[in-house]
Amino acid sequence: MQATVYSSAVVGMDAMAVSVEASIAIGLPAFLIVGLPDAAVQESRERVRAGVAAAGLEFPLNRITVNLAPADVRKEGPSFDLPIALAMLAASGQLPVDALKHWSIVGELSLSGEIRRVRGVLSIALAAREAKRTGVIVPAGNASEAALVDGISAIPAGHLGEVIDFLCGRRSIEPVRRGARGLLDRGPDESVDFADVKGQAHAKRALEVAAAGGHNVLMIGPPGSGKTMLARRMPTILPKLEVAEAIEVTRVYSVSGILPPSAGLVTRRPFRAPHHTISQAGLVGGGSHPRPGEISLSHRGVLFLDELPEFGKSALQVLRQPLEDGTVTISRARLALTYPARFTLLAAMNPCPCGHFGDTSRSCLCTQGQIHAYRERIGGPLMDRLDIQVEVSRVEAKQLTSSNGGEPSVRIRERVESARARQRARLKDGGEAGSSWNASMTSKQIGAHCKLDRDSARFMEAGIERLGLSARAYDRILKVARTIADLGARDKVELGDLAEAMQYRCLDRERVL
Repeated sequence: MQATVYSSAVVGMDAMAVSVEASIAIGLPAFLIVGLPDAAVQESRERVRAGVAAAGLEFPLNRITVNLAPADVRKEGPSFDLPIALAMLAASGQLPVDALKHWSIVGELSLSGEIRRVRGVLSIALAAREAKRTGVIVPAGNASEAALVDGISAIPAGHLGEVIDFLCGRRSIEPVRRGARGLLDRGPDESVDFADVKGQAHAKRALEVAAAGGHNVLMIGPPGSGKTMLARRMPTILPKLEVAEAIEVTRVYSVSGILPPSAGLVTRRPFRAPHHTISQAGLVGGGSHPRPGEISLSHRGVLFLDELPEFGKSALQVLRQPLEDGTVTISRARLALTYPARFTLLAAMNPCPCGHFGDTSRSCLCTQGQIHAYRERIGGPLMDRLDIQVEVSRVEAKQLTSSNGGEPSVRIRERVESARARQRARLKDGGEAGSSWNASMTSKQIGAHCKLDRDSARFMEAGIERLGLSARAYDRILKVARTIADLGARDKVELGDLAEAMQYRCLDRERVL
């Protein structure tokens, strides 16, 4: 007898339909799994054998063959345990075959028959909806994320015996219902705030401009000047996640297997701060079984790279394509996977190897050659992609001891959201990239929305000649100036906006001094 259970395999960010076909024939007892299974899938035989026994059912003493179709795609991970067990039980007559055809089923079995969480359930639920399934039967720990998909039922499975009773009609399991919008409305309280930051008005203004336009930032300053403190508060002034954005971020965390069981939905913008010893694969993604890297885990949020020159040169250079395209592609011999990577890069570095170049309180011990070599580790092409380069000086004692708090994040966020609203209205017919913020404007959009009058054009010409700016840096200055104008609710870019944008190129200025 034969039976089929519908399941899914996670490939990159998407789920591919997999049919789990079981056949039981007369012959010497054997349990074979075919269809390019990896080691984890092959080990399903022992987990299924123990789980079926724990559920009080009979394990067939015949020749059992399980085929995972399509057979030319490699199947990875333990998520096929549950569908393999159900297909085998249906083929042996212990489960009605017709009860299986309406569901997409995934889950890992323990030796006691309990069903454990697996990764990628949100993508699997989306694929089930596209395939017009009634719903998904998933581990109880994954049910919250599956319930985010409208139009299908998310059945939480805690034990193999419960699933069998449900499919046989002996038990009723209530689907999990959880609206994404309601979860966002109940977003968590912020634990950090810009009001905690003493002084640093210039740096805080630069981060406000960056948040308003989605610009990348490099902060340069001595140790202890507050660069990390400022960076960790950057997400508090970014606009709140929209429902579609939250679903995107949750999918990335789900396929990575790091979505907390109780979360279901990522409700706040990510903030990732990898150590500078991270490998290239850890940063951009990859590995023998490719997974998203830190830049994809920062999607729709902030990637903070502290001590930027200490990162490996190859790791820094691979950031260039994601910063331009908002995606990262990982190519292998048999497939190419594309992950989203639309993030705000926030980097920090010391002005020199010892960290005290330009510091008024301590003397720098580095030579000009050492300083030049230290800064050259970043590379010109990456530096051009950092829209804002701002100096963060040491905070004065008077400011540190002052009881006056800074401006709270909620007030800054209001200005940022207002500026973003102006950008959405202006770029709603988004050009080729379909951008909705200034940092992603195309060349055509820059020409249309960043027109300069005669005085502003002369100012830009003088700046380009004096600083030796590249064409990319010129475009970035115009984008930042456009954002500054949006924060000031101005329809046109004025000379003052250009002047402020130009002074956010501190490293370019230093090269000509």
